[in-house]
Amino acid sequence: MGDWWKQWLINLGQSGSLLLETLDIVLVLALTYMILVIISERRTLWMVRGFIVLMLASALSGRLGLPLLNFVLEKLVIGCAVAMAVALQSEFRRFLEQLGRGELRSLFLPSNRTVPKSDSVIDEIVDAVKELSKNRIGALLILETSGPIDERDFSVPGVKLNAEVSKELIQTIFQPKTLLHDGATMIRGSRIVSSGIILPLSGRTASRQLGTRHRAAMGITERVENCICVVVSEETGSISLAERGILNRPLTLTKLKESLEARLSPTVDREAVAPGLLSLVRQIRSKALALISRLLGLPSTASRDKK
Repeated sequence: MGDWWKQWLINLGQSGSLLLETLDIVLVLALTYMILVIISERRTLWMVRGFIVLMLASALSGRLGLPLLNFVLEKLVIGCAVAMAVALQSEFRRFLEQLGRGELRSLFLPSNRTVPKSDSVIDEIVDAVKELSKNRIGALLILETSGPIDERDFSVPGVKLNAEVSKELIQTIFQPKTLLHDGATMIRGSRIVSSGIILPLSGRTASRQLGTRHRAAMGITERVENCICVVVSEETGSISLAERGILNRPLTLTKLKESLEARLSPTVDREAVAPGLLSLVRQIRSKALALISRLLGLPSTASRDKK
């Protein structure tokens, strides 16, 4: 009788340990899902993905018995967590406010706010360039393509804006009497990141017809491969597109739109990311419930349905 009791306690302890491990995994996935729900920008998603990889590497190094590597990774995870909290202040503030108000359901539901598609952003840019070209107002736009630009490649970073792309805002920025019209404006996805950026000039021998904006567009695209530049000439109103240090000019509005559509990656849609993860969480939850039922000797859902 005593041996049976001991064996039962051992089995119960093993079952409890397995339940705790399963609960741990489910809670981590739920927390990851909540973070992805409040994130909309591609660059931020990459940041979160890298942070999750660091955490997994830290946990794995601890399991494999690598104390020095585990120590370094743990410190790196802590440092990255602090950096992300500073960089994503608004997202974390919204997360803590919803958590404090007890709005747990909203944390698991994607926001109803729509994310502008790349087509609408391109239309706004082309419409703005059309008006600037028509009125012979000089302009220089930097558009990110496959990834974020390191601002250390700029001579002067400029003024932070973080505003939605619109033709009215672009036209306003480049009005001759504004303080930011002489510099470049950087666009990331559907956001105008900053304006008044001073770019390094190209060292290549260029035509005398090309001004400072054209040489700046050639210069930044020589240094940075994951960007293109749209230039509007102040003298002639002609439109140019710079890529990898090469200046294509003059361009028609139709050709400009085709070029932007071919080079700009579509904006990541939050609604496309969140439901996929939600489906994964549901599958894991159903499997966890089935495992718990087997461990506790309870009938499964399918068995109850047959009855």
